[in-house]
Amino acid sequence: MPHELRLRAALLVGAAAAAIVSGCAQNQTSSYYDGSVSGEAFPAIMEGGPRPIIQPVAPRRVRYANHEAANTVVVDSDAKKLYLTLGPNEAYEYPISVGREGFTWSGSEKISRIADWPDWHPPAEMRARDPKLPEKMYGGIKNPLGAKALFLGNTLYRIHGTNDPKTIGYAASSGCIRMMNEHVVHLSQHVGVGTTVRVIASNAGPVPAASLPEVLPWQAAAKPKARG
Repeated sequence: MPHELRLRAALLVGAAAAAIVSGCAQNQTSSYYDGSVSGEAFPAIMEGGPRPIIQPVAPRRVRYANHEAANTVVVDSDAKKLYLTLGPNEAYEYPISVGREGFTWSGSEKISRIADWPDWHPPAEMRARDPKLPEKMYGGIKNPLGAKALFLGNTLYRIHGTNDPKTIGYAASSGCIRMMNEHVVHLSQHVGVGTTVRVIASNAGPVPAASLPEVLPWQAAAKPKARG
């Protein structure tokens, strides 16, 4: 393939990968490939681009009533929020992207592996739908898995970064949980292999800490009675 076609194909895959992730794909092949690259398939092995250092950014802390152990991950798919519990009444709240209609799920898994700048391997069924896809794309800023991936049990699902931040806040995958790169790096500093991840239906949601009194009623210590 001539150099200019390889370059154009790489750029197209970078955009395509934002919508298609191994085990977490959107069926949007027509939107990212129009056959204009002389009908050529993408190279079997693609480069993912540079791997810059991503500094962690903490999300807001919120009041979040829960019965989980500290540092449990709770994904609220309907609210498109991920919570990292800090205690029975507090959590970090991260905005996320979740599975689109028909690809949502609920249940519990444990983190089985954490990878920096993971490679992308489109599964066989995805490549069967679109044979032009590469067999592998190395990790990097063009890779749809972003800066880090937290693999969930033996499933194809994972919590990962993204190369397309505008998808955050939407139902845009086939089951994986997308985060901003700076957020997934922050999350990874507080969890590890074996951490429980629960994916649940929407609940009433937390109350931002800033909107609550400094001392909540159930936190106030009982005052001793005055002596005469």
